[in-house]
Amino acid sequence: MRKTSGLTAKIIAFAAITLLATSALSAALLFDKSEYAARRQKLMEKIPDGIAVIFGAQPIASYYPYFQNNDFFYLTGVEIPNAVLMVDGIRKTSLLFFTTTEAAARNEGISVDLVKNPREVTGIQQVLPYENFTMMFTMMASRSKVLYTPFYPEELAREASTEKFMTLQRNQALNFWDQRPTREQQFVKLLKEKFPMAEVRDCSNFIWEQRAIKSPAEIELLRKAGRIGVKAHTEMMKATRPGMFEYELAAVFDYINLKEGAQELAYGIIISSGENHPYVHYYKHDRLLKDGDFIVVDAGPDLNYYDIDITISYPANGKFTPRQKEVYEAALAVHEANMKVYRPELTAEQCRKEVEEILTKQGFDLTKDYFKRLRGGFGHYVGMATHDVTGGPQVLKPGMVFANEPMVIYAAENLGVRVEDTILITETGCENLTAGIPRTVKDIEELMKKPGIPQVLKKAGLY
Repeated sequence: MRKTSGLTAKIIAFAAITLLATSALSAALLFDKSEYAARRQKLMEKIPDGIAVIFGAQPIASYYPYFQNNDFFYLTGVEIPNAVLMVDGIRKTSLLFFTTTEAAARNEGISVDLVKNPREVTGIQQVLPYENFTMMFTMMASRSKVLYTPFYPEELAREASTEKFMTLQRNQALNFWDQRPTREQQFVKLLKEKFPMAEVRDCSNFIWEQRAIKSPAEIELLRKAGRIGVKAHTEMMKATRPGMFEYELAAVFDYINLKEGAQELAYGIIISSGENHPYVHYYKHDRLLKDGDFIVVDAGPDLNYYDIDITISYPANGKFTPRQKEVYEAALAVHEANMKVYRPELTAEQCRKEVEEILTKQGFDLTKDYFKRLRGGFGHYVGMATHDVTGGPQVLKPGMVFANEPMVIYAAENLGVRVEDTILITETGCENLTAGIPRTVKDIEELMKKPGIPQVLKKAGLY
């Protein structure tokens, strides 16, 4: 081996330090800074005649952990409270404003590199203290004919923006004894008052159109989240026995979810059984499970701001009755038929028609009542929100992620069934991001013969 000179050794050492520093900087964001830059660039292309202002989430006034709002995080990857992003479509530049300290960042689990080297970490051309925002924005807005900002409410953890908008309108803005606008509506009002010569437009859809098509990095993260959800659902199913309360099942799911690295639940765990089957978002977990009960559990992890949506349906005692089996297998057949036809350019009507053809060839009687309710198709988008922005797909495109969720309820029989997975559309077909859950009657019954976490703890005298 040739001996390394002193100068060469120094060069190698410097390169190694530089590489480590670069890795540390890039690790401060969820994805590479080039991905966020590309998202901002696409937004610039949509607003060539103006500038957009997107506010980050404010500090919280509770003991819940802080989460950035989804649109701001999508464009920047920055979790710092009270940050502001300006995207200038005219000059094709971005500006980020925030003020925080290293101590505050550490307290919130935010990378100190982001605070110390914000330009290098984020790739944003100008990063200034929050206190400079008013002066800079006033100067730029006074020269712009069009100002853009999201009109819909910010989307925080366990929220969906359009649903939040309707709730706030009904209970706050249109409430006779309240009448407060949302934060976004108030900002729009101020923009119109302070810059009367400018037109104020909504840029929500420009961001949401991007969010509907997932990047390779987002897809890989969703795959990981899917694996967490599969494990949590499988362990919960295995743990179920008559005589347990629903909250015990929820505790098993929550434990596995956190143990496997998820930061949150995508939404409150939904458990419907007995008389609660008609209430498909029932979340009180207050029923004591009885022999013969059929259970529907809808739950998913949130992993680094990305959600997964899964629903399982199964008997509390681990053994399907003939009626439970009949309805469950019908729902599963529709779910599996959907998976066979999902592909780019497919419409909902085409999906329904092709699913019916598959079921007919398989020998199912489509005149049965449950098949009149269990029709092929696709549900809501899934992504940074469980009910992700822009509703659901009309025509499938590569990169779309959505719910495959056939459901039917027979309230008089205390019976409800939903079979739900999170699906990705690929260039040639589809991928089940939550594959691996026992779904057939045989596999469910075999799984539930095994002891779950509560049973193992009871045997050890710890439960």
